[in-house]
Amino acid sequence: MDALQYLKDLVAFESTSVLSNKPVSDYVEDAMRKQGFTTERIEYDDANGVRKVNIVGKKGDGHGGMGYFGHTDVVPADPWLFDDHGPFEPTIVGDRLYGRGSCDMKGSVACMLAAAEQFSAAELKRPIYITCTADEEIGYGGAKEVAKRSEYFREMADHDTNGIIGEPTLLEVVYGHKGTIGLRAVSRGVAAHSSTKKGLNANLAMIPFLAEMKNIHDETEADTNWQNNEFDPPTITWNIGINDHTKAVNITPPQSVCTVYFRTMPGQNPDELIERSAACAKACGIDFEVVCRGNPMYVDPKSDFIQEMLKLSGRNTPTTVSYGTDGAMLGAMKNLVVFGPGSIAQAHTHDEWIELKQLDLGTAKFAELARHWCCD
Repeated sequence: MDALQYLKDLVAFESTSVLSNKPVSDYVEDAMRKQGFTTERIEYDDANGVRKVNIVGKKGDGHGGMGYFGHTDVVPADPWLFDDHGPFEPTIVGDRLYGRGSCDMKGSVACMLAAAEQFSAAELKRPIYITCTADEEIGYGGAKEVAKRSEYFREMADHDTNGIIGEPTLLEVVYGHKGTIGLRAVSRGVAAHSSTKKGLNANLAMIPFLAEMKNIHDETEADTNWQNNEFDPPTITWNIGINDHTKAVNITPPQSVCTVYFRTMPGQNPDELIERSAACAKACGIDFEVVCRGNPMYVDPKSDFIQEMLKLSGRNTPTTVSYGTDGAMLGAMKNLVVFGPGSIAQAHTHDEWIELKQLDLGTAKFAELARHWCCD
């Protein structure tokens, strides 16, 4: 099948991260097996007891070759712009296919499946690997399980397989992205009518903690040790959220929640900021936890691998992005790049789409990489 047909099939699966991605993973595994891949299933239950499935496939013998990484989960389609078709009803209008996940990143997965279909196992001197993970959109849980448990991933890491994370970059070569760290602090009080002395306002303990979070924000915006001009923006974007969840102004809030989400860059030590935040929370008498953590991805832009990617992709200069990918969990891979069809500007939007031309270009480029690394 071509990438367009694969994409129509993939979008039709509602695989929002809160749901199981087993049905779409079954489809991907079946498609791989029909092409001659042998597969691994790396399954796990998430924190809510929902079964998640990662599929890792290998076509061809030997080691090295090309390793593609994509994910099958999508963000919620709320809201969705169109009344005439739903987010999981792939619809072509003009030169675009609309649907949740069409750009991020089922379009890319479709291109890789279509590209791999062009090669028989017998003609491959080195293997093609395809990995499709769960939970990329909510903390890279699937990639973490793959890195820990997959024998094929260990093969790729041990034998310097050339890795492609197929997130949408308009087929620009991305050699680095920021890491992601999420913190959560909770102050607890007692609800009561605010006219009485019977309550305890949870915000009273939270306020000094927030003041310290503001201090860290200001310091990281000004201190060059927390900046890297290879990225845009060059700071860690220390993002503070706050919610006391009260529904009336005359109730003393029984709980106040502060979240912090920031994005570290290569060479930085986020533990310094985490420990400082934890110490402040303890001093304020509030609960504190690190809820998620992903490492930056970075490959020397002057390396032979990146230079080869530029030549094969027809680009002159590699770049970086400020969002994260499954690459946060794939640090065992020496050669790794973000490179895929579609634009990140269309990801997570209320009218998500991908250009049909990008599907053709993505398929052609993935096939060219596979031919170069696996056949020549």
